[in-house]
Parts: sequence; C-alpha cells; structure tokens
Amino acid sequence: MAQSIGPWILHKRALCLVDSEPNNPTTPSLPNTPFIHSYISSLLFTNYCHTLISSLQLTMAASLTTFSRLISSTTVSLLPSKTLPSKLSIRLPASRHARPLRFSSSSSSSTITAAIGVGDKLPEATFSFLDSDGEVKTTTVSELTKGKKAVLFAVPGAFTPTCSQKHVPGFVEKSGELKAKGVDTIACISVNDAFVMKAWKEDLKVNDEVLLLSDGNGTFTKAIGCELDLSDKPVGLGVRSRRYALLAEDGVVKLFNLEEGGAFTFSGAQDILDVL
Repeated sequence: MAQSIGPWILHKRALCLVDSEPNNPTTPSLPNTPFIHSYISSLLFTNYCHTLISSLQLTMAASLTTFSRLISSTTVSLLPSKTLPSKLSIRLPASRHARPLRFSSSSSSSTITAAIGVGDKLPEATFSFLDSDGEVKTTTVSELTKGKKAVLFAVPGAFTPTCSQKHVPGFVEKSGELKAKGVDTIACISVNDAFVMKAWKEDLKVNDEVLLLSDGNGTFTKAIGCELDLSDKPVGLGVRSRRYALLAEDGVVKLFNLEEGGAFTFSGAQDILDVL
C-alpha cells in the first residue's frame, strides 16, 4: 500500500507547486496552466499504474506458489505409500529357436488311460499289408493272437525319426531273443496306409522278423483308446496312434506299456524281454 500511496503524495506536492502563491518568494512555483496540470497528472498516474501492476504480480506469484505447495502435499497424501524395490528386474522374451518335433498329446491330463488294460480281451480288427509281390493282404487280431503269444507295438508314424531309428530296429534286433522266449508273432501297427508301410519296411530293410501292419483308418487304435491327435503339428500328421507295446496270450492282454503321446521310454523290445 505504501507503494500505491506514494504517487498520490507526489501528485499533491506537484499540484501545490503549481497552485502556490506567485507573490510568496519562499514557495517555488510553476506556471499555473491546464497543460502543466494534465501532464503532471498523467505522468503520476502512469507511475502509479506501473507500481500497482508490479504489486499485483508479486501477490499473484506468492499465491500461486502457496497453491502449488498445497496441491503437491494433498496429492502425495492421497497416494498409497509403496516401498519400491531396490532393484528392478526386466524379463525379456526368450529367443525363439527351432525345436525338434515332439509327439505329445494335446491333453493336459497327466494320467494316461486307454480303453483296455491288463486282463482284457483285445478287440477284433483288420489290418492290411502288401506281400512281396505287391498284393494287398489282410490279417486280423484273432489270426495274430489266437492260441499264440504275440507282441504288438504301435508307432505314431512311419518314417518318423524315433520310430525309424529306435523303436522298430530295436524289435528287429531282439526278435531272435523274443522268439526264444516263446513269442510267436511280433507286429508293428501304425495309422498309415499299406503302401507307406511297405515302403517303410523296405527302407528299414526288415524281412520277416517283424510284421509292419497298416491300421489305415485307425479302427483298432480307436477301439483300444490309443488315438493321438497331432493335427496341431506343422507336418500334417493328423490323428495317429500313441506309442505302446503289449504282450497278449491267446488274445488276452498280459502287459500293456502305454507311452505319453509319442514318447519312447518303456515300450521297447528290451522292456518286453524283461518280463518274459
């Protein structure tokens, strides 16, 4: 307020100078004209306005500072307090590498089940194969097992790596030992057509040690509840058979080693020999 009153005091003093008595030698005077009055008034009013604006600016700045502090303290008090970890860890997605094809069931269940088990009679079904002359022949479950001790093992697909490199060659290699233990029939079953099974047999150089049979429509595979849906695989396998090995006497299951999907852990020839 002192700054705003000051210009008006100066204004009064200036007017006194203008209005002073001309005959009084002790009082200085200025020419008493309307122009002088107007000039002094406008000059002093301008000075007053500048002073008033400066005062308002200072007042507003102080108010804004106070308001900002108030808002900041309110915001902080409204937010829940959290203790930040001393170290932040960021997990980046792992790089994608090509993975080998794995035959695994799409089912999330850890229990492997089938429609048959030890003590059950094998369901009747017909298999096909090509003889040495390329003629299509058929055989049945009864013909393979009636009055006999038979080993039937299944693979997810002909020409697939594990089946070609381990499963079938293992039974070919151990066929003599198995027959020495009283096994009459050793047959490999796959959901492939008879022509594929013939080509696979020739590629593996299998003779009469093991029969390679086609369950082309999956009739037997579905009847014993061992179908394996591999439709999600990029190689177009579709519905195939789980890997297994069973021992049947006169058509009755004595041993049934059913793998998880296409895994190969306990369905080999040696696993059958170990129980004979």
